[in-house]
Amino acid sequence: MFSMATDSSATSSSGTRRQRVPASERRDALVEAAVHEFAHGGLHGTPVDRIARRVGVAQPYVFSLFGSKRELFLAAVQRGFELVAARFDQVAAEFDPATAPPDTDLLQAMGEAYAEILETERDYLMLQLQSYAACDDEVIRERVRALYAGLVTHVQELSGADPAGVDDFFRHGMALNVAAAMGVEDLSVDCEWVRAELERSGTPAGIEQPVTPTG
Repeated sequence: MFSMATDSSATSSSGTRRQRVPASERRDALVEAAVHEFAHGGLHGTPVDRIARRVGVAQPYVFSLFGSKRELFLAAVQRGFELVAARFDQVAAEFDPATAPPDTDLLQAMGEAYAEILETERDYLMLQLQSYAACDDEVIRERVRALYAGLVTHVQELSGADPAGVDDFFRHGMALNVAAAMGVEDLSVDCEWVRAELERSGTPAGIEQPVTPTG
């Protein structure tokens, strides 16, 4: 996906110096690589060197651009939120109530677009979940809160929906996250996969009931 070119000071076999890759391009490539690596390993389980190798640079170069692994992680997390916001912008720009399916409003259209992101950009979903898991870190918690609050405000401004409608939108989005992470489409109590799991485990209630003392 990314070029594995050596450092910009390297030369080709003919002795011609290779063109230097701008730091902005390297930074962008590192953030993209970080999205995919942190999505699977999380903040603490992902070596920075693995991300550096994916782009073809040395680990010290990564720290010259980001300063710390935490900052690289947060840059990747921010990219995920920006991806969602940009998709919502596109949906809002293209939405026309006159041509939309019956009983479909802008929030519903954005919800459908978000479901598509979860299906086609799974690493961004997993990174989002990793960002919540890393919120024991105070710096990360504050930044993730700010990103989430910004997205909530953005959705409200785009849709013009009332607070209750926006709340329902994000609650449903979180349910979609859980379902997509488990690879299912439905979380309802009577859906097929839940029934199958209960039948397989042999516990119709799903959870063993505590024994009530007598006497």
